[in-house]
Amino acid sequence: MRKGSYQSIIYFIASVIMITLAIQVYWNYKNYRTGKQQLINEVQISLDNAVDEYFTELAKESTVFIMTDRMLSETVKREEAFKNRRIAFQNFTRIDSFDLNKDVKISVVKDSATQNIHILKGPNLSKEEIIKCQSDLMSHLVKHEEDNKSYNKDSINDVFKSLASKAIISIAQDSLNLSRIDTLVFRELSRKNINIDYGLKYTNSLREKKEINTPIVKSAVLQTTSKSSFLPEISTLELFFVNEKLTIFKKNLVGILLSFILLSAVIASLLFLLRIINKQKQLAELKNDLISNITHEFKTPIATINAALEGIQNFNPKNDPEKTKKYVEMSSNQLHKLNIMVEKILETATLDSDKLQLDLEDVDIISLIKSISQKHKNNTPNKSITFTSSHSNMVTSLDVFHFENAINNIIDNAIKYGGSIIGISIKKTSNHITIEITDNGSELTKAHKDRIFEKFYRVPKGNTHNIKGFGIGLFYTKIIVEKHNGVVQLILDKGLTNFKITLPNE
Repeated sequence: MRKGSYQSIIYFIASVIMITLAIQVYWNYKNYRTGKQQLINEVQISLDNAVDEYFTELAKESTVFIMTDRMLSETVKREEAFKNRRIAFQNFTRIDSFDLNKDVKISVVKDSATQNIHILKGPNLSKEEIIKCQSDLMSHLVKHEEDNKSYNKDSINDVFKSLASKAIISIAQDSLNLSRIDTLVFRELSRKNINIDYGLKYTNSLREKKEINTPIVKSAVLQTTSKSSFLPEISTLELFFVNEKLTIFKKNLVGILLSFILLSAVIASLLFLLRIINKQKQLAELKNDLISNITHEFKTPIATINAALEGIQNFNPKNDPEKTKKYVEMSSNQLHKLNIMVEKILETATLDSDKLQLDLEDVDIISLIKSISQKHKNNTPNKSITFTSSHSNMVTSLDVFHFENAINNIIDNAIKYGGSIIGISIKKTSNHITIEITDNGSELTKAHKDRIFEKFYRVPKGNTHNIKGFGIGLFYTKIIVEKHNGVVQLILDKGLTNFKITLPNE
């Protein structure tokens, strides 16, 4: 994959993620605004319902006289009582007086429309004064009959019906019991599952104010005003509330969760796609690097064999046995190298499957690793290779052939990429055997640490091929160590490269 194409894919995925994120943020913000308005409306309705219920209760408590159609007919039958404008208070024996400090309004209510009859002023109304109010009402009715120059049962009935189908004489006052309204508001909000902290503020016609939860009234951002028609004229009842965000969040929780799930799914899918594309890119790079390395590795022995055959044909006219033997040995060595390289490549397929079976036997691991280190010390005199052990002998169960190859691969890696000093050590504890191969090279970095044991991975060197290999050796080592129930690690610390193998001590 070309570098430009890969960058374009990254930019496209990043753009899609940003656009998706922006859409979800806008959608949730819009839902928040809608939920906020719905909350204000529900609080408004709850406040109005509470005010209506308050005045309903107040009307029940303050009604002093009710005349229904039935009472009207009974009153008309008692013409003498009506003529004398007196009505007994049999149903109002518990009413002694009205302890009010404001004006008292006597009203007749007809089909929800109020017709004022009389206004009394004074702090207290006794039972006798109430009877007087009632007599005044009856006087009004009798006067209506006298003005019409007639008086009979039907005409009286018509007068009452013209005033009201149900006449209610009640008391209206210009103040509110905020504590009671607070209780009713709380009940309404609880019924709607609205949990907010709120305060109430009432302003009467004289601009006098009463408040409940004053700190909230002064600091709240949101407020609503009662629109109830029962409130006295030129007066307002306001409700201020806070912590609305938590309430809105709870109401929109399902939508927020769905939005989060959708956003997470889109981002996860795109990142997974990017990961796959990145892996494909890495595999393509590994493939190209492997093909380049194999081509380079194969070309050298093939060219050498070709030169040897050409020498036999063109530079040995006398069929000199010594020359012929020399060219044949040269060709044989190169063919042997080719065979080893082919076997290494074929081994990779075996390592990926379960076909590889270990031939375990009890071996002195100290003698084995000591002989391996000595062989490399002899082959690379320009490197300082040392071996140390905490014990004189350690017997454990190993597949000698594969384990020796695994150790050889790590030492080869240290010789290729490491410094001039290579140390090999082995230690034994009650549970583990630890083998460490350390060098002072700095070729390997933390960027290579996580990938050094991957199949076909080689430390990038550009298009140079001065170091041989296919990136199979350390992958092979990892598989063999794991089949011995061990672990191999790369530790980079203070300019040292340390390959650490840990085996169980059984």
